[in-house]
Amino acid sequence: MAKFNRRQFITTAGAAVLTHTLSNSTNSTVAKTQLNSGVYAGYSDSPEVTTATLGFVPVTSGCPLIIAQAKGFFAKHGLPDIRVVKQPSWAVMRDKLMLGAADEGLDGGHLLFPMVYLMATGEITYGRKIPMYILARMNVNGQGISVANTYKNLNLSLDSSALKSAFAQKTQAGETVRCAVPYRRVTGDFFLRWWLAYGGIDPERDLSIIVIAPPQMVASMRSGSMEAFCVVDPWHHRLIKQGLGYSAVTTGELWHNHPEKAFTMRAEWVDKYPQAAKAMLAAFLEAQIWCDQPENKAELFEIVSQRQWIGVKSELIRDRLLGKFDYGNGRVVENSPHAIKYWRDSASYPYKSHDLWFLTEDMRWGYRSPDFETKPLIDTVNREDIWREVAKLIGQESAIPASTSRGVEKFFNGLEFDPENPQAYLNAPKIRIM
Repeated sequence: MAKFNRRQFITTAGAAVLTHTLSNSTNSTVAKTQLNSGVYAGYSDSPEVTTATLGFVPVTSGCPLIIAQAKGFFAKHGLPDIRVVKQPSWAVMRDKLMLGAADEGLDGGHLLFPMVYLMATGEITYGRKIPMYILARMNVNGQGISVANTYKNLNLSLDSSALKSAFAQKTQAGETVRCAVPYRRVTGDFFLRWWLAYGGIDPERDLSIIVIAPPQMVASMRSGSMEAFCVVDPWHHRLIKQGLGYSAVTTGELWHNHPEKAFTMRAEWVDKYPQAAKAMLAAFLEAQIWCDQPENKAELFEIVSQRQWIGVKSELIRDRLLGKFDYGNGRVVENSPHAIKYWRDSASYPYKSHDLWFLTEDMRWGYRSPDFETKPLIDTVNREDIWREVAKLIGQESAIPASTSRGVEKFFNGLEFDPENPQAYLNAPKIRIM
């Protein structure tokens, strides 16, 4: 791919200067970025196109994509005609990414990062391989597991074992026990399985895991059609406010700073428009930085709560994005380290070790052959090389990690994932014997 030349700034009449005050830390301190009105960034290698159609599902992990559009970051980087369009579910995102924008679909957007791999291999696209690239991680943390008020007396938290007998009683009475995830073979699916299995509950024998679109989770709980769900916010807070259930655990408690959504594009679009792809990613990274700056939080809540974006009241979004977790059962945690993060703690960088974890976890649950060759696929899909180039472009060279691996990952259930020895993790038991 052609490289950017030194960054230039093109200003219109009366435009102020764009300034960057860089972070001194690559981890917990958010870089300070000011964008003044009327400022546009340009490159000697201009974007080949000024438009693309991007999709998002209305959950809080999509905030950086929303902000990149709403605050003009795309326009600033020479892409004034970007469209960011709300989609009702991950399945619709998949189908529209299969089509591409030329056929009234999407060029890219906000996606559960394992889905990028499952599309690239054709496993969820009806056997048709859809080459996709991960350009950035959208966030870390941000999901949780909530249960119906039927189980409020159990006061569930990390240990789900109290549900084992409750679920068994429902099954013996002829009822079907259902727990919901937004999509199969993704982080939410695996996290729900971890939590249940830690309590001695076999998620494949003792209940049925069903798929429900995130915006429909609360309504489905109200109807009594499921016992629990694992999904990203704001749906946990809405469930609690409506008096329908409570949160047992946030997924950051299961795995601190776990990887979540991806900013993904169809590979053919990136390959055809490499300069536009870099400009788009530059805008997206700056939006991630903006989202994590404390002084921007009030405006963030106001923007994303609007109907065309997430479309819920700002108070349903505010607390958990600020790290205040009201679990709905009397437990309240302030300043939680497990709050969703978009830039700080290297949230944006697409570590290849996390992609390897997904493919290995996919094997553990029998979705994929243990003989599957992971490295060629990861090297094809994960474009951390573009991320590194663009981070330099926007003055964030200090945020580039030394390695494509985050190292050994530790989970709440005592298991560890060592990217240098994935076989040990693959051999680990799935169900805790009580």
